[in-house]
Amino acid sequence: MKPDETLPIAHLGRHPNLRESVTESLTAAIISGALKEGTLYSAPMLGAAFGVSATPVREAMMDLARQGLVETVKNKGFRITQITDQELDEITEIRLLIEPPIVGRVAGKIPAEGYPRLRLMADDIVSAAKEGDLTEFLAVDRQFHAAILEYFGNARLVELATSLRARTRLYGIQSLSESHKLDESAREHHLIVDLLEAGDAKAAEQMMYRHISHARGLWATGQETTRRD
Repeated sequence: MKPDETLPIAHLGRHPNLRESVTESLTAAIISGALKEGTLYSAPMLGAAFGVSATPVREAMMDLARQGLVETVKNKGFRITQITDQELDEITEIRLLIEPPIVGRVAGKIPAEGYPRLRLMADDIVSAAKEGDLTEFLAVDRQFHAAILEYFGNARLVELATSLRARTRLYGIQSLSESHKLDESAREHHLIVDLLEAGDAKAAEQMMYRHISHARGLWATGQETTRRD
């Protein structure tokens, strides 16, 4: 790819934590497919696209390399890690084995003061979906799911689930956002919080199962698929 080629990512402007902002934007670009698998990108090229120097891009890319999202190519830059449909299916299967049961187990056990925070994140997810801000959508979505899992009290489980989430590819999410079909999926976060607060473990687990299944259905391809009765 030529250094002056326009990339489908937005300038970041001024941010108090530039490295974190670059990391979030790069993660969203990789997950949504804005940055292509197998393609080599240089830090100066990405820095120009973001409107920042190459330094925070290199720092962010090194973080993403440790997560397995990119691989370093000496003296050239970073290549987006390729992932097969089978790998995506396996990642989703692991998430479905982990997250829904845990959500069911924390239903009704989250302290009352925790719900305003979860509802605020759910509001932000819906707002980001309506505004078509996929970077914000994916970042807050990750925070929302991690916040729920944290109430189970197993830090390694949260780390694993978050890592698996980052490795997912959601190539249909851009078109869903443009057609406003992402809004409906975004509102599921409010339903999850309602079921948790009501203490309905079974319904909360089923809703989370459906929600995660979007990763290999609605969000991945733009078409809903059924994985469970």
